[in-house]
Amino acid sequence: MAPSGRRTQSEGETLELLLTTHFPNSGVTQELAAPAAALLVRRPDWRLVTRAVAYRRVEWAIDSFAPYKSPGVDGIFPALLQKAREGVIPYLFRIFLACLATGYVPAKWRQVKVAFIPKRGMNSYSGPRNYRPISLTSFLLKPVERLVDRYLRDEALAFVPLHPNQHAYQAGKSVETALPQLFVRVEKALDLQETALGVFLDTKGAFNNAFYDTICNSLVRHGSEYTIVRWIRATLAGRVVVATLSGFSVGLAISKGCPQGSVLSPLLWCLVVDDLLSRLTGGGVFIQGYADDICLLAVGKFPNTVSGLVQWALLTVETWCNEVGLSVNPDKTGLVACTRKRELQGFFEPHFFGVKLSLLGSVKYLGVILDSRLAWTEHVEVKVRKADNLLWAYMEACGAGWVLRPEVVH
Repeated sequence: MAPSGRRTQSEGETLELLLTTHFPNSGVTQELAAPAAALLVRRPDWRLVTRAVAYRRVEWAIDSFAPYKSPGVDGIFPALLQKAREGVIPYLFRIFLACLATGYVPAKWRQVKVAFIPKRGMNSYSGPRNYRPISLTSFLLKPVERLVDRYLRDEALAFVPLHPNQHAYQAGKSVETALPQLFVRVEKALDLQETALGVFLDTKGAFNNAFYDTICNSLVRHGSEYTIVRWIRATLAGRVVVATLSGFSVGLAISKGCPQGSVLSPLLWCLVVDDLLSRLTGGGVFIQGYADDICLLAVGKFPNTVSGLVQWALLTVETWCNEVGLSVNPDKTGLVACTRKRELQGFFEPHFFGVKLSLLGSVKYLGVILDSRLAWTEHVEVKVRKADNLLWAYMEACGAGWVLRPEVVH
């Protein structure tokens, strides 16, 4: 169903609506897009790429994928490369070196098959926003992405690491490290008779809306070499996504964003949002990121001070969003006050993108439901995913009266 309320009349119209909703500012096309003109001027950098691409590393990259993961448009499964390793890896090794050195990505590798997956927990699936686009790229491209991802983590991020409060897509960090870090601060505030005001943001279409310049600038800030930045931009620019429904296909030439489902996309988004985390650090507001889920927490004895800190943080988020071309939906922004005070004298509701935020009774963050009326009393009840065993053990060890109820996961 379109935003106007009109239902689509054909498979082609349905596909166009899904594609243009999740990939805005892109045009329907039947041709493979050509690489940007700037990418055609290539100066090979063999010195750097030999550090990133080695024969054994290519073997490792190909073996790192499950044998029968969903293929891209070319239909190549990882198992095909893994079973024919002795025959194909010598050729792939030279192709990977040449692509990375020259900053070129073959047109077929830039053709992406998109599958729309229904989001969990939705009341209806009649709208395009009720689906999540998953990009299935070629498994001839994914090993190169794996090699570049490893190189960035081992080289560039070793000297200019990500913000310590970014918990997504990093070794040793997960939901099970993010939630305790947040809960400890809230519990401490309650013990000190203070007010903890939390804001929970979800960046709208984060992966699909980041500009190429924003992504490349974030790579440069973290010390990535020009050759790597050039190649990453080549993988993003000139992409064509193809969706199929009942035998009918529609292609879309993409002008921004990084594909969900790509090996590099999670790291690229973490690099982009790292700038926001850095801006908010040291301003009196605790900031925490988990991919595109951002949490702001202000703690203090006086509710008006806490509100002022949150308002400053939200203005900073607005400024950053305007600079990088991203947006956060204020209607989906959660505001929860955790306190043992009966009245919040002097408290005022902050504004975000011109909308006054109202206090909510509960908010869901990283799979955990925080209830302001139950969660911050002597008897605490929250829902925790069954898989979060470490978090469960942590809560029980706190001795703060937490009662955990596992949420059924199918």
